[in-house]
Amino acid sequence: MENTHQKTVIFAQGKSLPCIALLLTTVEETPQVISARVQGHLPEWLNGYLLRTGPGKFEFGKDKYNHWFDGMALLHQFKMEKGTVTYRSKFLQSDTYKANSVHDRIVISEFGTLALPDPCKNVFERFMSKFEKPAITDNTSVNYVQYKGDYYLSTETNFMNKVDIETLEKTEKVDWRKFIAVNGTTAHPHYDPDGTTYNMGNSYGKHGSCYNVIRVPPEKSDPGETIHGAQVICSIASEERMRPSYYHSFGMTRNYIIFIEQPLKMNLWKIISSKIRGKPFTDGISWEPQYNTRFHVVDKHTGQLLPGMYYSKPSFTFHQINAYEDQGCVVIDLCCYDDGRILEVYQLQNLRKTGKELDQVYNSVARSFPRRFVLPLHVNLNAPEGENLSPLSYSSASAVKQADGKIWYSYENLYPEDLEEEGGIEFPQINYGQFSGKKYQFFYGCGFRHLVGDSLIKVDVVNKTLMVWREDGFYPSEPVFVPVPGANKEDDGVILSVVITPNQNERNFLLVLDAKNFEELGRAEVPVQMPYGFHGTFVNI
Repeated sequence: MENTHQKTVIFAQGKSLPCIALLLTTVEETPQVISARVQGHLPEWLNGYLLRTGPGKFEFGKDKYNHWFDGMALLHQFKMEKGTVTYRSKFLQSDTYKANSVHDRIVISEFGTLALPDPCKNVFERFMSKFEKPAITDNTSVNYVQYKGDYYLSTETNFMNKVDIETLEKTEKVDWRKFIAVNGTTAHPHYDPDGTTYNMGNSYGKHGSCYNVIRVPPEKSDPGETIHGAQVICSIASEERMRPSYYHSFGMTRNYIIFIEQPLKMNLWKIISSKIRGKPFTDGISWEPQYNTRFHVVDKHTGQLLPGMYYSKPSFTFHQINAYEDQGCVVIDLCCYDDGRILEVYQLQNLRKTGKELDQVYNSVARSFPRRFVLPLHVNLNAPEGENLSPLSYSSASAVKQADGKIWYSYENLYPEDLEEEGGIEFPQINYGQFSGKKYQFFYGCGFRHLVGDSLIKVDVVNKTLMVWREDGFYPSEPVFVPVPGANKEDDGVILSVVITPNQNERNFLLVLDAKNFEELGRAEVPVQMPYGFHGTFVNI
């Protein structure tokens, strides 16, 4: 195991990367609770569920999925109680999963896989089926989200699946379109301290595409409610009517929503006609760096879009780290790529390559690095051109007014050079309950010296230092921060991560790190094969 305080200099380019195909292969579910073997010491106060989701089934019959994001959702539950740990997993019983299972083939298209016509139909029927309206998947495999105290599994379509977090059983399917006029939402909402939830979702109509800010009230007026009372509080018109930007998350401070319109474009004509053309949805998404990145700021109390045109150089982000307000500015920190073609790389055929071909795939991928942008909220029309409008002396990020009136943002790097040796960072997490929307010092993520995370990293954004946990041949999931009850220091807590390996002679395990010094406190091993997943959450019991 690598010491967290020592660094070994490695080449930035991947060489002789180990094959990870077994981490992206169909597994069996473990519906009955099993006990984990605990090594070390888990804090007595750590009582709750670590819930995770991600793809776990990549084929039905002879039909195979093409993209990592397409696999059927497998739900994982680690239950920690008084130093003991149990594990179970279940496939989400979505309508998509059940339909595919009944027909023993892929009958509903996913992000990167087009469902083919029923082979039992004749030639004419198969041809005509291309003109039928495609069914929308409810394979909600991306994240656990919370609305009004209930937990849902979410992806980026209009469907969510409500789940019982104790049994992992689906209890209800919810369609956003029955409540507000959106065609889908992100799987990364934000929460106010009172439980009010904010999200964003697109809508497509005769007037073009809009990015909508959504607010869901914190409490139920009836026990049977789901997202009743949801409202669109602001609609932002896309710069191009039929080519809106793809986005995966957004930022939020105490008073503002920050939406980033980036040059990863969705061609709606291509997406709408994908079934007729025999192409998956991904065929309609393209990286177009001739466009710059644009920032939009919305007052979340009034729903007003702040005036002004705010731009930076073309970049792509999956995940925002945190955002806060300071001296009349919004500060937003993002994990950024300089190239948005990352979605193309996550084809399963790429991830499952071996030898030099695997190295070539990895070396073609842009890395994600943490960057800070400072957005002055109220720019005087008479502000001088060419001067930095940011008043923040602690940040080198700048906001400069151009001759055409636009504000041009230049970012500050929030990391030391060491992070380049770690392959960049993704899956950022903070002490959300205490520091979301506030000035903060630490975030946690996965280092990427492979196509999936191969280390855990703690970043100090003030001093720009790193701590790293790594164990050769093992691949940790998104870190989840759990605070010590009553803690008053930002990093007073533990980091939870599910660590898996393609080595069948080794066991996968739940890792518990001290968030302060990044030293291992304990691990809980389970004799179960697990695929590499996406996101999760911790729920106290």
